[in-house]
Amino acid sequence: MFTIGDFARYGRVSPRMLRHYNAIGLLRPDRTDPATGYRFYGAAQLARLNRIIALKDLGFTLQQVGAVLDEQVGPEELRGMLRLRRAELADAVAAATARLAQVEARLRSIESEGHMPADDVVIKTVPAVRVAELTGTAASYEPQDIGPVIGPLYENLFPLLEGAGIRPTGPGIARYEDAPQGSPDGEGGSGSGSAVVVHAGVTVSAPVGPVGDTGVQVVELPPFEAATIVHRGAMDDVLPTAQTLAHWLDAHGYRSTGYAREVTLECPPDRDQWVTELQEPVAKA
Repeated sequence: MFTIGDFARYGRVSPRMLRHYNAIGLLRPDRTDPATGYRFYGAAQLARLNRIIALKDLGFTLQQVGAVLDEQVGPEELRGMLRLRRAELADAVAAATARLAQVEARLRSIESEGHMPADDVVIKTVPAVRVAELTGTAASYEPQDIGPVIGPLYENLFPLLEGAGIRPTGPGIARYEDAPQGSPDGEGGSGSGSAVVVHAGVTVSAPVGPVGDTGVQVVELPPFEAATIVHRGAMDDVLPTAQTLAHWLDAHGYRSTGYAREVTLECPPDRDQWVTELQEPVAKA
């Protein structure tokens, strides 16, 4: 038997925490000395303590922990529950990290107000290009909605092309358009908050049309007049570059006529080293 202090030391918790668990009936001592009131715990109780701490650290309330333990969940089922909870927490961390990246990008845009560079934008005619692409739909044009859609599209695209014997002949080209149902706020237009059709493509020389039953479609994109700017870094951080482009268009009498294409110029494993050209279709205002 262990005193509460020794048991706390072996369990890597505080005696105060053990007293609280006792008070709420979550982990009672094996024996309490009737004369002194001292609490004593058995080594076998470390197993229950480990389960309590693991469940609590994974976000379960103490009430939920008690319910789980009272159902006498076996080790295998408990491991499954913990793995599921770990996956949920990992998703939450990833979402929080993505939100933080957007906050930092927005902050950089705020900090650069008033001294946006004016020589980074080039007006040019983008020639026609043939691309093989997979298509999906995102809830909006916001990065947290685009990323989870376009990433898997590109992950699937290249193996499908390889299986069909089609080799890319140029850069990747991502493009966007409003989903057919239009904007829920009734105003429409690119970036209005409506659902967005996402096209994840790469330049090819294959014939126009479907690529077997893979879901890949080869299309010919027509030429267009574009305002272009080069973005360096992950696309999660594209906001300051996109807003530099917006300021330039406003200052030089142009208006956007659609979503910008994203042409991948360099795509090393380190996303911070990516180089992407934004090609926004424009017309004179």
